[in-house]
Amino acid sequence: MSGTSGSEQDGRNRHVPVLLARCVELLAPALERPGATVVDATLGMGGHSEALLERFPGVRVVGIDRDRQALALASARLERFEGRFTAVHAVYDEVLAVVEDHVGGPVEAVLMDLGVSSLQLDEVDRGFAYSQDAPLDMRMDPSTGRTAAEVLATYPEGDLRRVLHEFGEERFAARIARNLVRARERAPLTRTSELVQVVRESIPAAARTTGGNPAKRTFQALRVEVNGELDALARALPAALESLTVGGRIVVMAYQSLEDRLVKRALARGATSSAPADLPVEPETHKPYLGLLTRGAERADEAEEARNPRAKPVRLRAAERLRATPGHLRTVVPGWAA
Repeated sequence: MSGTSGSEQDGRNRHVPVLLARCVELLAPALERPGATVVDATLGMGGHSEALLERFPGVRVVGIDRDRQALALASARLERFEGRFTAVHAVYDEVLAVVEDHVGGPVEAVLMDLGVSSLQLDEVDRGFAYSQDAPLDMRMDPSTGRTAAEVLATYPEGDLRRVLHEFGEERFAARIARNLVRARERAPLTRTSELVQVVRESIPAAARTTGGNPAKRTFQALRVEVNGELDALARALPAALESLTVGGRIVVMAYQSLEDRLVKRALARGATSSAPADLPVEPETHKPYLGLLTRGAERADEAEEARNPRAKPVRLRAAERLRATPGHLRTVVPGWAA
């Protein structure tokens, strides 16, 4: 008889971690230090954290997630690592405060697996999937914030157009926004199937034959808006880098171009000298404080895509902290001694 609990097994069965071996490989040099701590800033159902806890017996994991259901499933899955795993209900842009509260000093590694989780996609009633009819919710934390239905009911046409264009990169944003407003004048949009129908009718037939489900970009845009994902990521990246000790490493996996662009810029900024080009000697304080560990963005190979279709859009980037910077560990958390 297996000693695996139902909740633990549920987490394993429903979640196949993306680029798991590569994440472990990239973080290994930092996590082989005695007493190392890694922050899994997007815990989900704990697949990456489980692999790190198994591979590095001395490592402690602090797992952050805004989804209480995910925290419960991951906690059950990782219960056997008693004393080495801490679950925290928070959004990942609170990473520095979480590190201050639960670690008290810099950490050796940060892992971010961005976007919507397997749990959220698979829970029909959460409204993330355009392939199944469900309430238009899309909140990663169902206990707070406005739903997608509320966004569709209250945003002016111009704001809907902006959301679809900026967050979904939808070329038919104007037409979709106009038709959404017309549809809600007849009756509130409350179901995913209703939204899919409006989008389908808004996109020319020729454009519906390529690129997958025509509602994909609209659903992405609404999800990003509902959860403030890009704003949170823009805050989370510098905070995560700030929390790293010298020699610490960060791995970030993005699944859409808007996220990846923010990650690329944040890491490139830290890996670039801030000294004027005409200086004869580069001051120490202007030298790059990050070293890039990947050449561009790494992708899943064909074998992994075949095993786990959700790995197909992933873009992985990683960096190592090379030196401290002025105010390191004190910039966001005043009074925290480096």
